[in-house]
Amino acid sequence: MIEEQYRVGAVPRSILSPTEARAAWQRLPVAVGPEVGEVLDIAIEDAPWRARVYQPPLNPIGTLLYLHGGGWVTGNLDGSDAVCRRLALLVPCNVVSLDYRLAPESPFPAAVEDAWDCLLRLSRGELVKSSAIGPLAVAGFSAGGNLAAVASLMARDAGAPTITHQLLIVPVLDCNFDRESYFENATGLGLETDEMKWFWGHYLADPAKRADWRASPLRADSLAGLPPTSVVVADCDPLRDEGIEFAARLQAAGVPVVCSRWYGAPHGFFGNDLIDAGAMALHAGAAALRRTFTNASVQEHLHVEEPAP
Repeated sequence: MIEEQYRVGAVPRSILSPTEARAAWQRLPVAVGPEVGEVLDIAIEDAPWRARVYQPPLNPIGTLLYLHGGGWVTGNLDGSDAVCRRLALLVPCNVVSLDYRLAPESPFPAAVEDAWDCLLRLSRGELVKSSAIGPLAVAGFSAGGNLAAVASLMARDAGAPTITHQLLIVPVLDCNFDRESYFENATGLGLETDEMKWFWGHYLADPAKRADWRASPLRADSLAGLPPTSVVVADCDPLRDEGIEFAARLQAAGVPVVCSRWYGAPHGFFGNDLIDAGAMALHAGAAALRRTFTNASVQEHLHVEEPAP
């Protein structure tokens, strides 16, 4: 997988400007996903972001807000198109993929604000018909996993909307580069330690402010009350250890959590057709969402009849 990335011209983003890094991203081959029921591109007049909605051909059992990766600096809707299509079919569910603002033009907390705004509008039926939303979940890849975790914390603190599951795929969860995985997987594995420093430098230049839990959700005072969580970590990834640590904190806080560590896998493996683990991890994530959506729907329709007087 890594050889293929370098064959098509991938270079460490840390030696590029944001504009050059986005151009390099655009040159990478984009996976083609399966046909779904319908795909709609949506722009909200008073919002600085746009979204793409994937609707399955079968009746959706829930709705997923998906946040793409790219270190808050690169990435777009097209790069996550194939994964969103597959999740829409496998669950099956509506998938709303958010094209949030990118740094350095729109630094922290712009992406957080966009994710939260989109989640609220989605819960109000502005992006998907209220009758078709069903249970609501969030998912994100890498920097998108960071935004998904933050959105879940914000929903918990606000008391709404109810998030039934969070699927965090190789997520960025802390600004600390001293964990062992940053040294073990520093170079040559697709995502490099210097690239993570470059991403953070553009997203939130002031190191002192990176401790804000909206930037580093691992530093939130409490993780209690968060929804059931799936954390996907790649063994050959600088972000591995913070994902494992976040899962451990969730477990200690009483949150149902499954942390899957994919040995031998690099950062960008999830949903990647070049390696079997990519498809296996995607199917596992879809299964977790399907279980949670199904359980939430059952609970919603359960009622207890009062005995006759």
